[in-house]
Amino acid sequence: MLRKILIYGLIAGLISGASMYVLTVDLPAPIAMSYGMVLGYASMLIALSTIFLAVKRHRDADLGGVIRFWPALLLGLGISVVAGVIYALAWEATQALNHMHFANDYADALIRQQKAKGVSDEALAAFTAEMEAFKAKYANPFYRLAETFNEIFPVGVLVSLVSAGLLRNSRFWPARRAPAVA
Repeated sequence: MLRKILIYGLIAGLISGASMYVLTVDLPAPIAMSYGMVLGYASMLIALSTIFLAVKRHRDADLGGVIRFWPALLLGLGISVVAGVIYALAWEATQALNHMHFANDYADALIRQQKAKGVSDEALAAFTAEMEAFKAKYANPFYRLAETFNEIFPVGVLVSLVSAGLLRNSRFWPARRAPAVA
């Protein structure tokens, strides 16, 4: 089972890491922050569909078509952890290779949003101080890795729960049997 966790986790991590790279670096024009978040989480969901595939394959090929909830959930969570680590490392590589200043750009965009809303000067000063504190924390690679991991891992937990819940029922999408040769 460890082999499945590593293989499917690596696949999910590479898919989500590559899509994150494309969304942050390779697009010809920057996309709005809200659209980027939607596209980012959608790509994570697509990448983490490998959890469903792994649990189904394990159930059908290795366990004779039956899997209990907890083993299915643990398989999914293992894949989620590996995918999260790969995704976080891909973000670090993207930051390093492209000399990105995500924290500065993100903080500046949020401050501009607050100014556009017309918040008071005191509220803007307090928000700017919060953003400065965020930039200081984000400079720490351990904080950055943990934050990036926490972007994808909850999605993996959700996909793992749904996959385990559905696939524990052996009648849900049963394995195809080869027709008997007469």
